[in-house]
Amino acid sequence: MSPLNAAHTLIEYPYDFPIKIMGSTREGFAQAMLSVVRRHAPDFDPATMEMRSSREGKYLSLTCVIRATSRQQLDALYRDLCDHPMVTMVL
Repeated sequence: MSPLNAAHTLIEYPYDFPIKIMGSTREGFAQAMLSVVRRHAPDFDPATMEMRSSREGKYLSLTCVIRATSRQQLDALYRDLCDHPMVTMVL
């Protein structure tokens, strides 16, 4: 990594990086998000995915902690998640 790129990141890779994915509660949401996450982080263990429903059950949030290996990996993952039609928000 060049000194210029190193100055623009505070993360030292590899790094356990939590990603929160939110969308409407509907059949197949968790499975679809798992597919996207595993495309970018094949070593992600689905058993570690945390699911939480909103108070009224309208929304579902998923938290996935991946072993991030680069900024490019995270950028591509965020891009694919944000572009997915079932996703409302990614943090």
